[in-house]
Amino acid sequence: MRPGAFPAPSRVSGDPVAGSPLSRQRADDTLALAGVTLVADPAGAIYWPDEGLLVVADLHLEKGSAFAARGVLLPPYDTATTLAKLARLVERYAPRLVVALGDSFHDGGGPSRMAEISRGALKALQHRRDWVWIAGNHDPDPAENIGGRFAEALALGALTFRHEPSPKLSDGEIAGHLHPLARVARRGRAVSRRCFASDGKRLVMPAFGAYAGGLNVRDRAIVALFGALSFTAHMLGEARLYAVPAARCLAD
Repeated sequence: MRPGAFPAPSRVSGDPVAGSPLSRQRADDTLALAGVTLVADPAGAIYWPDEGLLVVADLHLEKGSAFAARGVLLPPYDTATTLAKLARLVERYAPRLVVALGDSFHDGGGPSRMAEISRGALKALQHRRDWVWIAGNHDPDPAENIGGRFAEALALGALTFRHEPSPKLSDGEIAGHLHPLARVARRGRAVSRRCFASDGKRLVMPAFGAYAGGLNVRDRAIVALFGALSFTAHMLGEARLYAVPAARCLAD
């Protein structure tokens, strides 16, 4: 799924949601999901300390080159930017396992278009750790020469990792695909930020890719997963998360 044709910025100078009356979470604060304690990083990743597992979703690597092939010119830096951000998380958490929740490449030709310097950076991230690529709708088939192993989904303990959220309630599910984005009022203007969407039973990850778009959490595709606006949008800030009840978020 491509919720937006153009990317929503993952960071905004000055952190416009800071200082608001919204509930604040420290960068190292945790989220509880199906009885499991997880660290939600403001970069848009989840770390599971008990398993040494780092999770990211919707990298959309080589989106810039995919657009260029169709005559839409975007700066060709998205893959390098996304991998650099991921490298900072790998350095911080030193995970034993990294799980990429699908749409890791923007299309099936993405791996072959990847520059050698980016391919080398990716292989360096995989050095001495396990790496699982979950199949997405943009990249459903295993790719060559990108390392790691491939799976349709991954079940580990109480949690299940997949690309598209299940249409029925699924306790302990962590998924991507929908690129949740929360919009709130701040000092007389609307501010939009990528976010985690969770009700403590299931979790939808924000898109991690530099050029990935976003879908408002009040869109029916996201609300239907939780049955109502009874979930929380954990908005990404510069150094912390901001927890906002979905019912308080603005529609587009």
